[in-house]
Amino acid sequence: MRGTDQMLIERPYDGCGKCLLGVRRLSRVKAATSSPERQWEDVLAAAASVGAHIIGWADDWEVSGATDPMTRPKLGPWLRDERGSYDGLVAAAVDRLGRNVVDCLNTGYKMRDEGKLLVTYGHDGPWDLGDPTDENRFTMEAWGAQMELRAIQRRNRNATVKMRAAGRPKGKPSYGFQYIRVVMGGKVDRVQLHPHASTVIREVARRILADPWHHTTSSEAARLNRAGELAPADHLAVMYGKQPQGLPWHPTSLRNILLSEATLGYLMHKGKPVIDREGNSVRLCEGLWDRTTHEALKKALTPRNTPFKGRHSFRDYLLTEVALCGQCHNRLYTQTSADAPPRYACTARNKGWPSARNCRPAPLIRAHLLDEYVEEWFLQRFGGGTIFETVYDPGNGVDERIAEVRATRERLRADREAGLYDAADDAAWFRERYAALGGELSALEAEPRRPAGMVQRPTGETVADRWFNASDIQARKQMLMDFGVRVTLFPHGAPVRWAAGVVHGPERNPTAR
Repeated sequence: MRGTDQMLIERPYDGCGKCLLGVRRLSRVKAATSSPERQWEDVLAAAASVGAHIIGWADDWEVSGATDPMTRPKLGPWLRDERGSYDGLVAAAVDRLGRNVVDCLNTGYKMRDEGKLLVTYGHDGPWDLGDPTDENRFTMEAWGAQMELRAIQRRNRNATVKMRAAGRPKGKPSYGFQYIRVVMGGKVDRVQLHPHASTVIREVARRILADPWHHTTSSEAARLNRAGELAPADHLAVMYGKQPQGLPWHPTSLRNILLSEATLGYLMHKGKPVIDREGNSVRLCEGLWDRTTHEALKKALTPRNTPFKGRHSFRDYLLTEVALCGQCHNRLYTQTSADAPPRYACTARNKGWPSARNCRPAPLIRAHLLDEYVEEWFLQRFGGGTIFETVYDPGNGVDERIAEVRATRERLRADREAGLYDAADDAAWFRERYAALGGELSALEAEPRRPAGMVQRPTGETVADRWFNASDIQARKQMLMDFGVRVTLFPHGAPVRWAAGVVHGPERNPTAR
């Protein structure tokens, strides 16, 4: 540490007037980089040179220099006076504060106006922005950092344009895909499906297409969270050797993944496929599914009034959405107390619901007793049945190719209407290409087609197998709901004490035979 004593340089706030906050920042953290260690050494040396000590660190890793220091995750709370007292900032260089002249000056003037110190490695003593010489030098270093940022941004934009023109990806892979590099840290050699993530998102699509009224993006996001599947951001972090943050799946992000044309294996730019010189979408690799399935998902995910499945996702009771009251036919709820085990009970009359004013006496039963009874009945009736899964069959591929050609032709027509092919040579190319697509479409429509649709196939798993292999109570509850099971509970003294396993409309979801 260049001769400094770490125990003396790093210690808690003591009000000595030189209690500084260490500031470090790096846009991209890679395994081979030594910048964090070098910044650490420079910060300690700079603090020691002015007789100060470090009370804490504001380490903003994976944060661009273009980010305003006031909004940075670690430094921002200190600058907004949300983290306690400190006497100033110390950084390895001015560009660690930021790469924008205005942001750097605002931070520097804030330290000056509040009577706090601003120290960077390589500068003799603290910065004095009240002195014209120091102010000019600080401004020049901030300006140099901004010029470097602009040069980096320009190189990145040019590289992105060239990569896109060559039909190669740049940036992060879409969920379900991964980049393959022959040389670690080198250019992307090819794109392929991620073995696990592709299976996860395909299963989500299969479930939604099989029953879009009962499997929604909300219920699927809740199911993925219960199963402990990594959310897209955490999955990407793990792919690149970083620690996950425990982020949840959200219905909106899941819907965006399912509806994006990136799932077809296309190279994307601003949410749309990149088009080659022939007017076709540039394909990087095989897709998660085909165009026909993509169109079916768009129809299945059209906004409508559907049951919301995510609300009670984390309640650890088997029958909270299945059991009904035999008196008033309202849904049973769970009651818990410190001196008694959980119970299923009808609380509708206590809530003043008009439909339950004659619900006397209200039925009540210990939760584990009814759970055990329903489980026994369900396995006796359905346990030996074979599970069939409903999957989407895209057909023999002719429909998919027709959909692709029509999409390409519609895109060309929209571009023509927008005035993109008004020049004489462009107009000739447009007519030639449009006519070729029309001929290809006519030939495809003349071919025999096996239409797409939902089909059922055995999974080789029985209902009992899936029940006992279920990851949690919510998975078992979903099985009961898929089979249309409803449990009706009557009070003591009624003609029927309880009636479990009333199956409503099994033809709606015949998952077992």
